[in-house]
Amino acid sequence: MDTDILDHLKTLNTSAIDARNGYQEALEDAEGKGLTSLFRDMIALHHGNAEELAGMLLNAGEEADDSGSFMSVVHKTIMSVRSLFDGLDGSVLPGLIDGEKRNLAKYDEAVQASAGAPAIVATLTAQRNKIREKIELMQQQNAAYEAAQT
Repeated sequence: MDTDILDHLKTLNTSAIDARNGYQEALEDAEGKGLTSLFRDMIALHHGNAEELAGMLLNAGEEADDSGSFMSVVHKTIMSVRSLFDGLDGSVLPGLIDGEKRNLAKYDEAVQASAGAPAIVATLTAQRNKIREKIELMQQQNAAYEAAQT
């Protein structure tokens, strides 16, 4: 497999782990209130994506790092601080939406780099579509939250 494709898969795997870890922290800090169902859904989504990406890497003879990056620490810290001061209610949605849109951009780059590998493109496109669906849900929740605040 092309090293450029492998690099993109590694980046996506790490991003999925980082996102999952941030949502896990949010779920713990939410203490059963606010957006706990969204946090659970996003943990499952990113965990599934990370597992699938790790499988692709292993099949290509690469190691799949399951520890994430420094961004895991950043995501966890942001969620903990938000929880302390504002709670983890609808006010966190714009930040979550922004983070997931950054993930979409990474998928776009990876899909483009993988154009010659249809099976990889299919997997990445399916994962990207699931993230996009969750972004749309979060945008709807955000609109409802903002309407309720006025």
